Amino acid sequence: MDYRTAVTRYLDEKKIPYRLFKHTRPIHSLEEAAEERGCRPGQIIRSILFRLAQGEHLMVLVAGPHQVSWRALRSYLNLSRLTMASEVEVFEATGYQIGAVSPFGLPHPIRILVDENVFFEEEIFIGSGVRGLAVIMDRSAFLEALGAIERGHFVE
Repeated sequence: MDYRTAVTRYLDEKKIPYRLFKHTRPIHSLEEAAEERGCRPGQIIRSILFRLAQGEHLMVLVAGPHQVSWRALRSYLNLSRLTMASEVEVFEATGYQIGAVSPFGLPHPIRILVDENVFFEEEIFIGSGVRGLAVIMDRSAFLEALGAIERGHFVE
């Protein structure tokens, strides 16, 4: 089976090393994903999309079970209001379904903020663009793939 996705094509073009993990069953939670992958929940990086205005989005990367602090995010962005993108908006903006979103291989640039907790683990798992398939990367490869990024503390 061919597992090429927009994410793997992006990483291949940049010559960024990675591996793939294929789940053997449907996954319904972060804990289930970590258990099947044999990793800690904090190694799984979630890509969360927010809508700032009509057609304007922001992606925040957080590790595992951490929750985005709305107050910290609004303060960092100097905004009084923002919303999480709907399932339809996520697909339209990223080309990916919720549960498979990645900061790589996006159809158009989206501003990305990365919480510092993402960099605690040496090996991480990110969305591949396809549900049930994860990309495994070393932290250094992940940083190289991200390029210039905005880092901060965006979780509770």
